[in-house]
Amino acid sequence: MNNALEFERPIIELEDKIHELESFIRENEVDLSHEIDILKNKLDNIKKNIYNNLTPWQKVKIARLLDRPTTLEYIERIFTDFIELHGDRLYRDDYAIIGGIGLLDGIPVTVIGHQKGRDTKENIKRNFGMAHPEGYRKALRLMEQAEKFERPVIMFIDTPGAYCGIGAEERGQGEAIATNLLQMSKLKIPIIVVVIGEGGSGGALALGIGDRVCMLEHSVYSVISPEGLSSILWKDASLAEKAAEIMKLTAQDLLELNIIDKVIEEPLGGAHKDVDLVSSNIKNYIVKELTELLKLDSNTLLDMRYQRIRKIGV
Repeated sequence: MNNALEFERPIIELEDKIHELESFIRENEVDLSHEIDILKNKLDNIKKNIYNNLTPWQKVKIARLLDRPTTLEYIERIFTDFIELHGDRLYRDDYAIIGGIGLLDGIPVTVIGHQKGRDTKENIKRNFGMAHPEGYRKALRLMEQAEKFERPVIMFIDTPGAYCGIGAEERGQGEAIATNLLQMSKLKIPIIVVVIGEGGSGGALALGIGDRVCMLEHSVYSVISPEGLSSILWKDASLAEKAAEIMKLTAQDLLELNIIDKVIEEPLGGAHKDVDLVSSNIKNYIVKELTELLKLDSNTLLDMRYQRIRKIGV
């Protein structure tokens, strides 16, 4: 109940009633199966009604859930023989971005992604998935290594945005992001991008240039957070829900605007309800698209990537 979002409370309350009845049956050996079936059918209908009609702000809430699967959880389920690589060879290792080498159905690939924490301690270590410049430089180092050895790159995006502290700015946060945008547009290897949670601002875009870009059903992708936009437009961060309504930040909005190529389905309630299923859906999409991209020569790949970027906003 503590982890339930406000709009999920009717679901939690009905689930609690069902559990109480089932407990009562076990203790008193009373047949209430008909009543339980009625409640379960009602529960299914409530879930479908709520989760199939989520507002943009409700999707933001789901995308930010602590229970939502992280990059590492997807790596464990999608790739084999993953070896994490560290550091940018300039300053230090940034735990907000992880990357390494693994196998995807026997195909060597480089995997890079934002990594959030599961609790306060881990989130402090991971800086809540907000990377410093060295995180983006680590990612670029691994991408250039992948190009050298002709490995495709798989990106997982999940960040509120790049870290905007003084140290990050002193070490060239804007330059690091801009360099990634430039170099990713020129890499002569396939790049597939998956937005698994929050795709926030330049911090997300710095890993977001690809030949294919997809989003999980309840993930979001935007130039600024709803709180940030409402603070700018109306000088009031509490109007974030109103801001989310006009931002076109949901996967469905972005598919309609041709900014992404695919929306990957999640189970009712979100990806955390069945991580294995969502991992399988992501893997199927990556394998399918990668099979086609690997058939292309580098010039064709780069031309198609350029045309894809130029069509955004048309």
